[in-house]
Amino acid sequence: MLQRAIPTFRITSSRASETFYTERLGFRVEFVHRPEGVTDDPCYMVIARDNVEIHLSSHAGDGEPGGIAIIIVESIDELHRELVSRATEIAVGPVDQTWGSRELYVRDPDGNTLRFQQIR
Repeated sequence: MLQRAIPTFRITSSRASETFYTERLGFRVEFVHRPEGVTDDPCYMVIARDNVEIHLSSHAGDGEPGGIAIIIVESIDELHRELVSRATEIAVGPVDQTWGSRELYVRDPDGNTLRFQQIR
């Protein structure tokens, strides 16, 4: 049966996205593939942090920028402090939602949104 889902975000610049995700959000690059002879884009990249994996693609046809992924975290406030120390721009939050979660939203350079959510 189903085991996991991996969000894939459409990006326009692999270099800008790599910098954002590693320096601003603390992810590490696990895998990078570029066609032979290509040093920039198109690119397919896998990034990871803790138990979260996200795929980033600048290949035509791999969706459109502006996707959303929800990432469950232990502590929004702890993550918020970390992201602020990394000079990460926070789009929304931290905020207590009426549906019972505490959330924080960050947008990458292509408008993809990471919705960090602490379930209460």
